[in-house]
Formats: sequence, C-alpha cells, structure tokens
Amino acid sequence: MAKLRRCPCQGETLDRLIQPAVMAFLAREPMSGYRLLRLLDGMPMFREHKPDPAGVYRCLKMMERRGLVTGSWSLSHSGPASRRFRLTRAGQSCLARWVETLVVYRQDLDFILALTRKASRKNSR
Repeated sequence: MAKLRRCPCQGETLDRLIQPAVMAFLAREPMSGYRLLRLLDGMPMFREHKPDPAGVYRCLKMMERRGLVTGSWSLSHSGPASRRFRLTRAGQSCLARWVETLVVYRQDLDFILALTRKASRKNSR
C-alpha cells in the first residue's frame, strides 16, 4: 500500500481543476489570492490534499498573462496592500467553455466509474 501514497488514484491530481474553481469564485466578485486560497481550501475535492498556495498564485499569474484575469493592488488602512483579482470578459468566455468541458469530463468519469466498479466487483470474487 505504501507504493500507492503518491499514486494519482489517491486524488492528488485534482489540483488541475483549480483554474475553473478560481474562475468561478472570481465570477462572483473580485478578491485577493489569500481569500481565493481559503475558498479553495474549503472545497470538498481538496479535503485530503490542500491546494498548494504557490500553485494557486502561479495559476493566477498564468491566467493574468492569458488575459483571463486582471490583478490590481488594493491598499488597506489596517494591513498590508493586497492584490485583488477579477475575471475579464475573456475569462468569462473561458469559464463558459469550462462548463461545457466539465460536463463532458463528468460523462467520461461516470463511464470510467461504472467500468471500474464492475471490474472491481469482478476481481473481488
């Protein structure tokens, strides 16, 4: 079982879904990277494997380079300045495409789940 600790079967690759999750949160309202991390941390898919803060910021930077989000500095009277991100029009279009992509992924996952359940029952007899 020790060999399976770093195996994708443990769910460690779910962080690849950070981009659509970040975009969905930003579609609601502009927010800081710190707030995004807290929201991501509370998502059920990250209950075992918390999102990597550096990875989330890399994702935000990549999305900013692609024109999907913009970031601006927000000065605070009670603390340090923070960077607030918002979804752009291009980001909104991308998010709409993500919805279509995730629907297809879900159908594919339902198929794979049924296939693996059947195989697992067959092999456990």
